[in-house]
Parts: sequence; structure tokens; C-alpha cells
Amino acid sequence: MALIDFSGATAVITGGASGIGLATARALYGEGANVVLADINEQGLREAEGQLKKRFPDAKGHIVGMPTDVTREDEVRELMEMAVTICQQINLVVTCAGIGRGGPVDVFAASEMQRIMDINFMGTFHCLQKALPIMRKQGSGHFVCLSSVAGKLGTPYLSAYCASKWAVRGFTSAVRAELEGSGIGITTVYPAWVDTPMLQQEGEPAFLGIQVMLTPDQVAAEILQAVREDRRDLTLAPNPDISLALQLYAVDPDEAERKMGQSIQRALAAQQVQEVKQA
Repeated sequence: MALIDFSGATAVITGGASGIGLATARALYGEGANVVLADINEQGLREAEGQLKKRFPDAKGHIVGMPTDVTREDEVRELMEMAVTICQQINLVVTCAGIGRGGPVDVFAASEMQRIMDINFMGTFHCLQKALPIMRKQGSGHFVCLSSVAGKLGTPYLSAYCASKWAVRGFTSAVRAELEGSGIGITTVYPAWVDTPMLQQEGEPAFLGIQVMLTPDQVAAEILQAVREDRRDLTLAPNPDISLALQLYAVDPDEAERKMGQSIQRALAAQQVQEVKQA
């Protein structure tokens, strides 16, 4: 059963201190939902909580922040238990906690690969698993799990990020089938590049030619609508090149991989020429 009215509903949002998580919290709190924000960044969490209270001074819903490391099963369990203690129910869980790093696979640290998988995938797993018994008891609920277009496209120099987001895609597809007829839904979200703090971190390959065409607020609005419609797949790819790549992958994944590789090689060659000119 679709969650159509958010007023009085309880939403647990990971990665809630910034980016898509905070934007989704803002949208839900503005519609009267109880919002439980979780993030490993405790200071950012407090600031986010304060922002929401200031923006919606007359809001009737609860707004609660809880520092949480989604890679720790015990902390996620405590998060869900706290949400039920305060709000008596969990109607929606939105898993936005995530990180991204890029680089050539032959020099990419195994520890960094593990960290990305732990946060992006295992964090999603922990949240779904710990909230699911509560939703089963209610006979209803909805999960929104953030993947990425990188969960549908094999992107060179983003192998770790792709691996984690493909994992979210496969996991949510399998669990959707497992939950068929339960009254519990899952929306998997596949956004292209979004203007979030993750894109502003150092060390990302400049030659990827990142063109940011989505804001967190746009993604949040689409998420709320997708939940209302009980959609399984929410793909947001306004970038013409990404949209074309997705279409090609759908009909000829082998050719899509070749073209992705060729495109990156051309970009690398052009970058090298530019560096020589500037030397």
C-alpha cells in the first residue's frame, strides 16, 4: 500500500546532515512528518536539526537527530528502536548515507574499496534489516534506497563506487521480490550527478567531465512523489550524455562499455595534451 499522506508518518533518514538526506528531511518535515535524522557527523546533525526547526517553527511533527555509523549493526538497531520509542512506528526509511572515491583500479587501495562497500551497501543492508521487523508488524512501510546511475552504468575510474551502487541495485531488487504481497515497498533511486558535498571532495578525477544538473531539493521532491506512487525505480538522468548511455546499456551493454572506455581514453589524451601545453 502506497504511503500517500506524510502528515503524522515517521521517516528515518540516514545521511541526514547534508545533501539529499537533509533535503528529503526538509521536504517531509514540511509536510508534517516525524523525522528521525541519522548521520555520523554529529555537529552537522545538530545544525540540520536546528535548521529544520527554524524553517518550520509551527511544524507538528517530531524532529530528532541521532548520531549513527551505518556500518555498525548495533548502532542502526538502536536508531530504529529509538524511532519506535519516540514515534511508535516507522513508515519510511530513506538510506542516503554514502561516500564516493575515484581512481585507477590498479592503484585503488583495498581498504578504501572495503570502506565504500561498508558504507554504501552494508549501511543500506543494516537499515533495511533492522527496520523490516517493525514494518512487518505494522503490515506496511516503505524503503527508499539510494543507488546511482553508477549502479546502472559501468563508469571507468569509479569501480568502487559502481560496485557499491550495483550492490544496492541487486539487493533491493531481490528484497522487493521477497516482500511481494507484504504491504512493504522499496523504491531504488538512481540519480546522475547531484550538487552535494560528496562532489566537492578532493581527489576526484577531473577528466570524468562531471556536469551537475540536479540539486538535492529536486531529488527530494522526486523521492516523495515516487513513494506516493509506490514506484520501484526512480532514475533521474537529465544529462544528455548519461541518458544516451543508459539507453545504449539497455539494448547493447557490450557496446556501451566500449564507448564508455573510448570516451574516457579520449578525455585522458586531451588532458595530457593540455598539460604539455601548459608546461
